[in-house]
Amino acid sequence: MSDTTIQTLKTMLANLDDAKKYQSLRDVMQTLPAPDLAAVFEDLPAEKMPVIFRLCPKDLAAEVFAELTPETQQTLLEGLTDRELKFVIDELCADDATDLIEEMPASVVKRILAQAAPDTRKMINELLKYPEDSAGGVMTTEMMELVPSMTVRQALESIRENGVDKETINFCYVTRPDRTLIGVVSLRALILERNLDRRVDDLMDDNVISVTTGTDREETSRMFEKYGYLAIPVVDNEKRLVGIVTIDDAISILQDEASEDFAKMNAISPTDKPYFKRSLWELYKSRAPWLLFLMVSSTFSSLVIRSYESALAAVTVLTAYIPMLTDTGGNAGSQTTSTIIRSMAVGEITVRDLPKVLWRECRAALLCGGTLAVCNFLKLITLDGIAPPIALVVCVTLVATVLVAQILASALPMGAARLGFDPAVMASPLITTIVDTTTLVIYFKFAQLVLRL
Repeated sequence: MSDTTIQTLKTMLANLDDAKKYQSLRDVMQTLPAPDLAAVFEDLPAEKMPVIFRLCPKDLAAEVFAELTPETQQTLLEGLTDRELKFVIDELCADDATDLIEEMPASVVKRILAQAAPDTRKMINELLKYPEDSAGGVMTTEMMELVPSMTVRQALESIRENGVDKETINFCYVTRPDRTLIGVVSLRALILERNLDRRVDDLMDDNVISVTTGTDREETSRMFEKYGYLAIPVVDNEKRLVGIVTIDDAISILQDEASEDFAKMNAISPTDKPYFKRSLWELYKSRAPWLLFLMVSSTFSSLVIRSYESALAAVTVLTAYIPMLTDTGGNAGSQTTSTIIRSMAVGEITVRDLPKVLWRECRAALLCGGTLAVCNFLKLITLDGIAPPIALVVCVTLVATVLVAQILASALPMGAARLGFDPAVMASPLITTIVDTTTLVIYFKFAQLVLRL
């Protein structure tokens, strides 16, 4: 149903200059959820965007704006009047308004702050104090607070009066006069309570799971999966409630972190821009430096081969199995590093687990490498007609390659994390380059030892 409506809207927009059916267009727009309507805005020409935005129902306009990419937001803001800009900023949630400020150029930021209401400007300035990658940097200050001495009747009345502008009212946070967080009570519990004179502190859960303003935002997001919450309170060092992080922010954070890790694991500089929003120059800059680095790194493999030219000249058949050995080592390393980085990202393993991880990976490597070696030995003897000593060199190297690859693929990401770097930088391309060089050294050393080269 939504796809059909979107297509209808796009058709109407394409013929807007001729049809002038603004009311019909407005009627169609108000039937779409904000994310779907935002997707339509992303494809609009810059000159049409402010006109169409003005047709958007007021209760939907701010939601649509919050869903737009920063580039589209900037384009739209440039076409809005100061009065329209003020409406959008005042309707945005505090965290969305802060994100907007952080993404816009200085000239646009100056205009936004000039139009924002004093209370909104104060909240924005408060949130901007916290690091972008912390819970304080992604939280909103618009949460529902209750006093412990309130009755259920008073609490419900307070929610009706003050809950309109809150990010969520599903959970209300119980605080003392100094804003110290002492409990949380759900709206469900308040509504279902038959005794309206019962106090809030009798219904609240005083075992509150919270984070501090300095908690890493990715760690905060993982807590939603662990505890199944829709919102997590954020407190300062004195346990005073300063905000909440909601589930929609947590999902966005995890998506951003996954995209960033995916880019780094494939040797691409991460960016939050959609593919078609990136210029050719940006694509070039995100890929060329890594490709150049990996190309230079791979020259070590060439140096190893050149240093063993005499061995290759004596037994030329050794050359034929270099691609198989390096590819197997690279594949084994990629499997392991992907597993390790993902496990670290979701908190399954930490740097302290390195000895246990290496012990497990060594045993897995010997089992995998042994299986490959036996199968490959039989193939070399029966199908390729290779002499047993050469087959032995290839297969022993195969076991050693898988073992070394999995050890390196385990140790390097965890070592990077220990040094404060993102483990994803030690992903497949870099691991493969390192393993290739190591594999060649092992291969030729075994060949010299077994074949007396």
